Amino acid sequence: MSVQYHLKTTEGDIAPYVLLPGDPGRVETIARTWDEAHHVATNREYVTYTGTYRGAPISCTSTGIGAPSTSIAMEELARCGARTFLRVGTCGTVQPDVPNGTMAILDSAMRQDGASTAYAPIEFPAVADHRVVSACVAAAVDLGLDHVVGTTRSADTFYASHPRPGSSYGDFWQSSWQHRFEDLRRLNVVAAEMEASVILVLARVWGLRAGGVSVVLDNMLEVAGDSGEFDPQAQLEHSQRWIEQVAQLSNETVAQLWQADHPR
Repeated sequence: MSVQYHLKTTEGDIAPYVLLPGDPGRVETIARTWDEAHHVATNREYVTYTGTYRGAPISCTSTGIGAPSTSIAMEELARCGARTFLRVGTCGTVQPDVPNGTMAILDSAMRQDGASTAYAPIEFPAVADHRVVSACVAAAVDLGLDHVVGTTRSADTFYASHPRPGSSYGDFWQSSWQHRFEDLRRLNVVAAEMEASVILVLARVWGLRAGGVSVVLDNMLEVAGDSGEFDPQAQLEHSQRWIEQVAQLSNETVAQLWQADHPR
């Protein structure tokens, strides 16, 4: 097998279980928590480490922001032997009873991205593998982490679609955005991020496994207040402890899956 064009990986570089954070800077942070880890490759937004955690072979590759770059990563990872994918990241929520710091276990996604529609029609569901969801829940319980299981909304934009002007540059705004977040609340959507939908769709159409965990950093209905001003650096509740917890949860999920896949 030739070296993959974007990831710069090849067969043997990638474990069957792969964590997928968006931020390249988080890959080494996650890999440092493993029992053994080594750097595989860095190219563009893609950083890859491979190692072991509690006996499980594990890799971690950053996807960059959004569905298009994520689909490229998954294509090349699958070619190199990845069989189970776990989205690991941060998210917002629209539910009043989901506080910041909650671990959102993603069992399904609203497909508001464009990349997944290049692979499957919009009627095709974005759903997680039940074994991955069960492993996520078991790991969260074992770790004593507050968690919620439910649907995420995966979209292609970060600054657009807010209820009032003040988020998009120059106060650009569309009237159709006014109730969009409130509609998500009514639909009982628990999280909002940018990558899970394409991960779930691709794994399902390829006959592979996928799921996702994200830590909640803000309530999207409340963060901008009445002003509509959105300053994510100031308004999102960043916590290194939460990033470490979601990394730990992802590692333990892989360990749970490895043990289930290889019973003694």
